[in-house]
Amino acid sequence: MKPEKLLLEFEEIIAQMGYRLRKERGNFRGANCVLDGDKLIVLNKNQPAEVHLGLLARFIEEHNHDDFFIKPAVRKELEKIWNLQSPRKDPELEFNDE
Repeated sequence: MKPEKLLLEFEEIIAQMGYRLRKERGNFRGANCVLDGDKLIVLNKNQPAEVHLGLLARFIEEHNHDDFFIKPAVRKELEKIWNLQSPRKDPELEFNDE
């Protein structure tokens, strides 16, 4: 799925979760907040769609997304991104209690 199409799908999920999405210019990466009772996610317009996808995917993962319908193709893409974002374990740092 193309990044722009996937971004639209993520935006629909965010809307189902009760958040409004704003794209602004500035010196910031992007985050969610509550402003005057409105739940917002602000994305930096200067960043590419791939950065927006990563931020929105992380937001969806960290919030209760199981209560919302996510199309199977979109869920598959989300899971790919979540797996890429997961902290990588370095096998050299793992110890066994043997």
